[in-house]
Amino acid sequence: MLKRLRAIGPGALTAAAFIGPGTVTTATVAGATYGYALVWTLVFATIAAIILQETAARLGVIAQRGLGEAVMEQFTGRPALKWPVAALIIGALFIGNAAYEGGNIAGAVLGIEAALPAFSSRSVLAAAIAIFAGIILLFGGYRTIERVLIVAVLLMTLAFATALFIIGPDWTALLKSAAMPKIPAGALPLVIGLIGTTIVPYNLFLHAAAAKKRWPSPMGLREAKFDARLSIGVGGIVSILVLSTAAACLFGTGLTVNNAADMARQLEPAFGTGATYLLAAGLFAAGLSSAITAPLATGFAASELFGFPADPKNIKFRAIAGTVLLFGTIVAVTGVRPIEIIIFAQIANGALLPIIAVFLLYAANNKKLLGEYANGWLANSASIIVVLIAAGLGIRGILRAIGVM
Repeated sequence: MLKRLRAIGPGALTAAAFIGPGTVTTATVAGATYGYALVWTLVFATIAAIILQETAARLGVIAQRGLGEAVMEQFTGRPALKWPVAALIIGALFIGNAAYEGGNIAGAVLGIEAALPAFSSRSVLAAAIAIFAGIILLFGGYRTIERVLIVAVLLMTLAFATALFIIGPDWTALLKSAAMPKIPAGALPLVIGLIGTTIVPYNLFLHAAAAKKRWPSPMGLREAKFDARLSIGVGGIVSILVLSTAAACLFGTGLTVNNAADMARQLEPAFGTGATYLLAAGLFAAGLSSAITAPLATGFAASELFGFPADPKNIKFRAIAGTVLLFGTIVAVTGVRPIEIIIFAQIANGALLPIIAVFLLYAANNKKLLGEYANGWLANSASIIVVLIAAGLGIRGILRAIGVM
């Protein structure tokens, strides 16, 4: 068992990526507004994410292909289709991650501010976090980055789990909601939001590339599956812990919260500074981990599309990842929200999610790529359901971005 735990890595990168400030905020608002009623959503989203991410890992280990490479290979000899698809991927990942990177850094800042409310210089904190993330990204190397993010996931798990046990949830209500899906009136946007922050297009690129790098032969598939199931499962549990903490301490109180930092401040009168510091630490880890993984995933995808080494120490890789981090830093330090860029990112990501999910499913059935490890009927049935949901999320994201929903 200890040997298998040492294999943890690419899955932990993915978990660190989707447990960002957006997920923590959405889960907090869901718990504060609807109590435990939406726990089932995160259970479902976690299972769906495991299905997709495990498929991406299989592509990396067995075919030794990143997802970007596999997509581009489908358009060999068809440049009229190849380059528009490449442009969509780059547009969604590079511009999208750059636009959202500011929120990742700002989320880590909120964690520090919740623990140290007297520290008033938000821009200094944002710059310091960005510099720390930059040092890890640009000078750490893949294994160092992996270890830092594993620690971040463990910190989030410990922080949110301990806070929940201090508060004392209604375990019966929690377990009942996990097993009996229902959507309260007005909760549909949060249901879609919880699923959408768990199933993320760039995580598929990140996971396939990281698995390819970690396991260079099919012998690593068993470890890769264990890593994906355990790591994504733990990530889903962290999201459930956040939602349940908000449900236990805020549901029915009439208090308004916008993020986990607000929740942390609300806990102090009833549960002391310990609970506040725990939630602050969890939010800081969520922001920092996403601030590292968003540029990392963009670098991996760009390397596959343009054919340079998928190595964080490569100069081109560093240039791509560093640009994403720099843009996010500017947004976080200045407080300016680049609305037009964010809207474009939402539209591009909304279009990318179902397209990439379909390509991933196609690759999973390609016996030339995966041989005996290609999907069977059971895996296809589960994957098709997830792809249809991804398509629905993508369409909704586009409609919401253009103001129809």
